[in-house]
Amino acid sequence: MARFALIVEDDRDVAALYRHVVESLGFEAEVLRSGEAASARLEMIVPAVVVLDMHLPVHISGSDLLHQIRTDKRLTRTRVIVVTGHAELAETIRDEADAVLIKPVDISQLSDLIAHLLPRDRAD
Repeated sequence: MARFALIVEDDRDVAALYRHVVESLGFEAEVLRSGEAASARLEMIVPAVVVLDMHLPVHISGSDLLHQIRTDKRLTRTRVIVVTGHAELAETIRDEADAVLIKPVDISQLSDLIAHLLPRDRAD
């Protein structure tokens, strides 16, 4: 059974690239382009990993989603990889995220990071 990855990224091309990476690692992936959609979806699912852009359009930010994940008891085992273009922001959320990547993200780095955080033999 494939593990589930949620990608929250408003840029279609970047999201497609992230999706390719997680699917190549054996995950079933879903892409959501807004914080509102991701917040609602996180009420229904328990992903193994969330690749989370910090700067999302409209009202619910990446920081809001990170807080939602970290305070939901169902999601205690969910790994969160934060992606941001702002090094200063990365420092402020480093303790809440499992990993922080600064844009532009090196795809091999993302792949290696997910493989390290969620080894294939991990029991879910």
